[in-house]
Amino acid sequence: MKFTIGFEKEDKGKVHECWDDIIATQKWSEGKYTEIFEQKWAGYNQLDAAAFSSWGGAALAALEFFNIKGKTLLCPSNTFMATPLSVMKAGGNVEFVDCNKDDLCLSLEDLKIKIEKYKPACVWVVHIGGHIAFQIKEIALLCKEKGIILLEDCAHAHGASWGGRKPGSWGDAGIYSFYATKTITTGEGGMLVTRNKDLVEFAKQYRNYGKFEYKVEGLNYRINEFAAAIGSVQVDRLDEIVAWKNRYAEKELDPAFKNRVKFPEGMTSGYYKYIVFDKIEKSTGKVYDQPCHKIMDKDYELPNTEWIAQNHWCAPLYYKGKEK
Repeated sequence: MKFTIGFEKEDKGKVHECWDDIIATQKWSEGKYTEIFEQKWAGYNQLDAAAFSSWGGAALAALEFFNIKGKTLLCPSNTFMATPLSVMKAGGNVEFVDCNKDDLCLSLEDLKIKIEKYKPACVWVVHIGGHIAFQIKEIALLCKEKGIILLEDCAHAHGASWGGRKPGSWGDAGIYSFYATKTITTGEGGMLVTRNKDLVEFAKQYRNYGKFEYKVEGLNYRINEFAAAIGSVQVDRLDEIVAWKNRYAEKELDPAFKNRVKFPEGMTSGYYKYIVFDKIEKSTGKVYDQPCHKIMDKDYELPNTEWIAQNHWCAPLYYKGKEK
């Protein structure tokens, strides 16, 4: 199955109408489509939302809001380097936690050990491959009991749910990516979701140099109106895309790959990746094959993470659109 962006041809007209409107109004940034995109994403996820030009900008806004400079944050090593780099750029110290073999996500058992060792101010949990971390409920409870900020990296998790609950709702904030390969995309873009209204207000100032009072020391992380318009159209297709992927996985892939990631009862994956634990010929590669603690030359071992890096592969699963 060849990679394809999940975008319906019939939606081109909707996007062009939006773009014509943007051109006519001469409002190419900070306009109504940014607000529409935010409102639709907030409605879908039942959380307040602030749009950004990238995942990184949204992550930095959250980290600076929670004042992590000079403090230690814990992060899974089985993630993209963007996650620990956000900590470093925000002035924090990052240490790594092992993952589980069944879901590739943060290990509650190792997290408990690392909390006692490092006394972190914050924890990143990453929802790998489109599904929600299997231990997210326990991780959130532990962080609440310890007074630790919990951030959810939702870059893969568009359209996922567990008992009707969406990614980003267990922690203090969730950060989505709309990079070109994601389930829905704006080419480049990000979104912060949270129940914390003060964080939303801070984030919207942070992305715009702190205007107009400049009490927030932000930079430019605004999403442009053309990208926001694409996002506002794409959100309407998200359930359709995820349902298609789940039907395809159940019918075409599950019978062929018994040794795969299997989800808990009530969980729906957004299927950014279809992950199996046997080497396959027509693989799209691995989610990540270089653990972050190895890239950063940490002097400790994380056995599950190192095993996962060598022992998982991804079967092709790309939304092909409606059958005409």
